[in-house]
Amino acid sequence: MTDPAVLNRIRWRCRRGMLELDAWLARFLDVAFPAMAADEQARFEALIAAEDDDLYGWLTGREAPPAHFSALVETIKATKVSI
Repeated sequence: MTDPAVLNRIRWRCRRGMLELDAWLARFLDVAFPAMAADEQARFEALIAAEDDDLYGWLTGREAPPAHFSALVETIKATKVSI
């Protein structure tokens, strides 16, 4: 996906109420998202529709994500940066 308007819309949706989530999701969007297949990009958009508490639990490993998000969550976790 290279459409700047679409990427900006998704970037805005990645802004969360937690700094940790902001960092994880923004980094993933910059590093991995553009190279993903369209179906995986759509899965990411579905993932970021989840509640902050759920996302945080999945990304920290405190909770198991739904099976259809498992691989994506692992990919996002691999792009984490220290804040």
